[in-house]
Amino acid sequence: MSSIKKMPSPITILMMVIFLAALATWILPAGKYVTLSYQDNNHFILSSPGKETQLALTQKTLDSLHIQIRLEKFIQGDIRKPVSVPGTYQQLRSQKQGFLDVIKAPLKGITDSIEIILFLFLIGGFINIFYTSGAMEQGLIYLSAKMKGKEAWLIIILGFLFSFAGSSFGMAEEALVFYPVLVPLFLAAGYDLLVPVAVIFGGTQLGYISSFVNPFSTIIASNAAGVNWTDGLYGRLLMFAISTAIFIWYVVRYAQKIKNNPDLSLVLRFDGFVKPPYPTGTNIGKTTQSPDRKSVILLLMFLFTFLILIGGVIFLKWWFLEMSALFLAASILMAFVQRMNEKTFIEKFIQGAESMLGVAFIIGVARGVTIVLNEGNVTDTILYYASSAVSQMPDSIFIVSLLIIFMIFTLFISSTSGMAVVTMPILGSLAIVAGVPGREIVNSYLFGMGIMGLITPTGLVLPSLALVNISLKTWFRFIWPLMIILFIVCALFLIIGIRI
Repeated sequence: MSSIKKMPSPITILMMVIFLAALATWILPAGKYVTLSYQDNNHFILSSPGKETQLALTQKTLDSLHIQIRLEKFIQGDIRKPVSVPGTYQQLRSQKQGFLDVIKAPLKGITDSIEIILFLFLIGGFINIFYTSGAMEQGLIYLSAKMKGKEAWLIIILGFLFSFAGSSFGMAEEALVFYPVLVPLFLAAGYDLLVPVAVIFGGTQLGYISSFVNPFSTIIASNAAGVNWTDGLYGRLLMFAISTAIFIWYVVRYAQKIKNNPDLSLVLRFDGFVKPPYPTGTNIGKTTQSPDRKSVILLLMFLFTFLILIGGVIFLKWWFLEMSALFLAASILMAFVQRMNEKTFIEKFIQGAESMLGVAFIIGVARGVTIVLNEGNVTDTILYYASSAVSQMPDSIFIVSLLIIFMIFTLFISSTSGMAVVTMPILGSLAIVAGVPGREIVNSYLFGMGIMGLITPTGLVLPSLALVNISLKTWFRFIWPLMIILFIVCALFLIIGIRI
């Protein structure tokens, strides 16, 4: 246990990153691109520092600004955030972020993240209402007994499903609801707390690398770069198959190793004995008795809640408000089936919401990093100098450098749609100069965000680790060899892609 060292808490780490972001505003020159935004089916707004101009809602306006996006993409709502206008970067008066700005940043981040935070609170309440019934433990006891000797298939099947969810419809925050369900199951199978994080967070994040139909990354980025999102679809499907196979092999290899010898667990090595954060059940794996009728009904309700969630996001364009309403309604229905009285329901629901408070703070504070960079007007400066540095490179070096640039950007901008509308109009125009297919610019963005998203503190890694009480150090030690493998695969894929 000599290697066990206390890591700073996730919120402390994020405050350090906010401080570094503020420091960057004292070192880097302030600057900004002019942006174009769509307004109410009537006109565009061209925004430059201290000035806003109305422009006609026409394709001619977009063409005159060298924005390679079709007009209908704005009208249909595919592009909702302001788009950077190529060639319009200008330096501004410095907006150095001081002590008070650093203190206010996490508070502003919490305010900006209120929809996600409310979503988490309602998930916590829903899960606790479900736990109270005992249906979860009965279901886990039965499933664990049935899977005895075939536990690796849990990783294979669930790893594939989470990767598919991340790649197809951009599952991210929604995956947080699965930890209370899967942590007990993986622990019962003889694995450690790293395995559920790898399968849930790692799986969904890995899916972003291929993102063959993800509306929040591939489609928005392709539109912003002026290319058809289906250009490169078959290549991304191939990348999905390759990257998911590598990921599953890597996780299964680790899981089987620590199942055979628990002393090899990275959690045990770096964090010591970590108390499981969720009820595991003392009888899991010891009996094959089927759940009783009421538990079956509640388990089916639990399953259908998630199926409705996925269907709503994909087909009905649901977002956090609708998803939160779903969990509130499902909680009430479950309480009704359990014949739970009103006082007990409120008490259990609030207890569940309280359990998510730490994770909610982490998500809000992480948003503060982006706020400091934006208010200091250095986000566009970083983009400007990065794009200038790679614009004259040979195509192979250019595309790999772009992959690295997107990996660096992901440390500061974890939102896939935000990254797309900020960078793609600029880098899309660079692709023409460099003679690189637009689809490979989009792929470099997907690959860079997908790889670096596995560790960026402004993403979901810290909330995910907080849900299982393990440190970032433990996760990093587990994931960095996989990141190197994925980087090599992605770099080769991009170099081959520009030759086809």
